[in-house]
Amino acid sequence: MELIDTHCHLTFKPLDSDIAAVLERSRAAGVTSWITVGTSLHDSQRTIEFAGRFDNMYATVGVHPHDAKDVTADMLAQLNQLAQNLNVVAIGETGLDFHYNFSKQPDQLRVFAAQLNLAQELNLPVVVHSRNAFDETMDILDRHGSAQKRVVFHCFSGSPEQAKQVLERGYYISFTGVVTFKNAEQTRRAAKLVPLDRLMIETDCPYMSPEPMRKQKVNEPALMVHTAKFLAELKGMDLIDFAAAVTATSTAFFALPSPRN
Repeated sequence: MELIDTHCHLTFKPLDSDIAAVLERSRAAGVTSWITVGTSLHDSQRTIEFAGRFDNMYATVGVHPHDAKDVTADMLAQLNQLAQNLNVVAIGETGLDFHYNFSKQPDQLRVFAAQLNLAQELNLPVVVHSRNAFDETMDILDRHGSAQKRVVFHCFSGSPEQAKQVLERGYYISFTGVVTFKNAEQTRRAAKLVPLDRLMIETDCPYMSPEPMRKQKVNEPALMVHTAKFLAELKGMDLIDFAAAVTATSTAFFALPSPRN
C-alpha cells in the first residue's frame, strides 16, 4: 500500500523539528508520498526547501485567507516566481475563512481571486480552504476559476448538497480525519457520494488526529491510514483497492511523477 498525504503542513511545529522520524513512521505505515502545503510567502519558501530535501515530497505555494490582509502586489509577484519551482504541484492553500475573519472579507476575496488567476496562468491545480463561506467560495470560483477543473476542496466537512455542487463543477473533494469523528455524520453522508476518481485523503497535520488516535494531539502522516481504513469501510471496499484508487486520483490531480524508491 502506497498512500499519498495530499495536504500536510510538515513545515509547522513540532513536525519540522523531527521531520526524518515523522517520514520514517509514515513510510512504515504505508503513506509514502507527501504534499506539504504553503500558507504564506515564507512558509511557501520552506515547503519548496522541504520538497527539495526528501524523495516523494512535493510543495504547494499560497497564502491562507487568514493572512490575506498583508498581501501586496509585490508579494503576489514573488508567489508567482515561487510557483515556477519544479517541485511545486499546486497553488494554495487559498480561499475564504469567514469563521475567524482574521483578514477582512474584501481582502480575502481579492487574494483568492489573484491566486486563482495565477493557477490558471501557470496551469496548476488549486487547493481551496473554505470555512463558513461555501456560497462565496463557489461564486468566486465560478467567476475566476471556471476554466480550472483541477480544484480540490481540502478538509471537506460540508453537507451532501454542498458536495454535489462541488462535484457538478468537476472539482475534487479531500477528507481528513474529521470524517472519523463521532459528530461528523454529515461529512460521512457527503463522503458516500464522492466517486473514487474525485476523492482524495489528507491529514492536514499537525491538526485533527483521526479516530482512534484523537488523544494523540500532534497529528502526522502515519495516522492517515486510519482515515483510509474508515473511508474504505464506508465505501464497502477492501483497503488495498481503496488506497490504489485514491492514490491514482491524487497522482493524476497533482500530475505527480512515479514514486522514487
